[in-house]
Amino acid sequence: MVITPATEAFDAVDIIRTKRDGGVLSTPQIDWVIDAYTRGAVADEQMSALAMAILIRGMGRDEISGWTRAMIASGERMDFTDLPRPSVDKHSTGGVGDKITLPLAPLVAACGAAVPQLSGRGLGHTGGTLDKLESVPGWQAGLDNDRMRQILVDVGAVICAAGSGLAPADRKLYALRDVTGTVEAIPLIASSIMSKKIAEGTGGLVLDVKVGSGAFMKSIEDARTLAGTMVGLGADAGVPTVALLTDMSTPLGLTVGNALEVRESVEVLAGGGPTDVVDLTLALAREMLALAGIDADPAAALADGRAMDAWKAMIRAQGGDPDAALPTARESHVVTAPADGVLTRLDALAVGVASWRLGAGRARKEDPVQAGAGIELHAKPGQQVRAGQPLLTLHTDTPERFARALESLEGAYDVVDGGTATVGEVVLERVDTPLA
Repeated sequence: MVITPATEAFDAVDIIRTKRDGGVLSTPQIDWVIDAYTRGAVADEQMSALAMAILIRGMGRDEISGWTRAMIASGERMDFTDLPRPSVDKHSTGGVGDKITLPLAPLVAACGAAVPQLSGRGLGHTGGTLDKLESVPGWQAGLDNDRMRQILVDVGAVICAAGSGLAPADRKLYALRDVTGTVEAIPLIASSIMSKKIAEGTGGLVLDVKVGSGAFMKSIEDARTLAGTMVGLGADAGVPTVALLTDMSTPLGLTVGNALEVRESVEVLAGGGPTDVVDLTLALAREMLALAGIDADPAAALADGRAMDAWKAMIRAQGGDPDAALPTARESHVVTAPADGVLTRLDALAVGVASWRLGAGRARKEDPVQAGAGIELHAKPGQQVRAGQPLLTLHTDTPERFARALESLEGAYDVVDGGTATVGEVVLERVDTPLA
């Protein structure tokens, strides 16, 4: 049993009981518990109990804002107000085939903003931006603050790993939530995301909140709640924040996997690429530019090559070769359409799990990933297919992985003779008002 020393300002058990019984935590209580947990005076089992109480009882806006401020205060806070460009960033809650950061950051930079994109690695069925970019030969994720700032001045966009000094309390709590069944707590999700983004020092933030089978938020109602909570946290911290709710019932684009998604991102930057990826990239770019106060047309920057130039400059600035060949997997397996008809459904979660099992993702944060592993989609819902036509191509360096990947795809798609599929817009809603 852990006993809080008499020299501590509060007792962890009292704080747990307060939230367990539906009470409101005060700002001093929140400040203390986050600081004490970071330095080890509150034990993991105590923070686990508090996180479960928060999951069950929830938090009010003032509590979530206080929790977020306390996590920011646990580490350093970056400042980009002296850059020659206005800064703006984007965060996605994660999905299958979600490579949007790759074309988006250089596109927004090409229009005149500074994009300090601190990204992460994949875990489970959702891919990580850093894993994708590390398939580019020579590219480095780790940058110190001075180098990051210089790239923002020279290029306008940087995508890199967050330093250990940003919101260390969140890093510790995030790992604990993952093993205690408290990942789903919306106050903790919102404060986790926003503490890092606010500490990053961006002048404005656009959130891409995914909704659907391949997303963390399965329902539009939960997605609205999360989006409104985060918009409120941004407002409370003086960071203008807007959220788009976007569809993740089917994978984004036609590729899932690290090098495969880089290749597709380059196609978008070259003026091509799948319609849904282009549409979402432009929608987010317009929101980012509006927050930055820049009147520019991002579609023009895609069409005239400025976005591609910014991409190449960004990759080179981080040691990569944008013209080098990307890795490809040694083995492939084709899944074909079982009959003539319309592909009416292709489940994002199943495709994401299959790609993970092929080696594109990791089960634990220390696991390696295969750069060339993943899945190519040859049809999207709403398209007519013929029996025997390729639907999916699976890629991996280790063919023994095919069996388990194929298991996850069982029942993941429907081909219906004379069927139809409702193919809606990728952007479902816009949220710019804090949750009441």
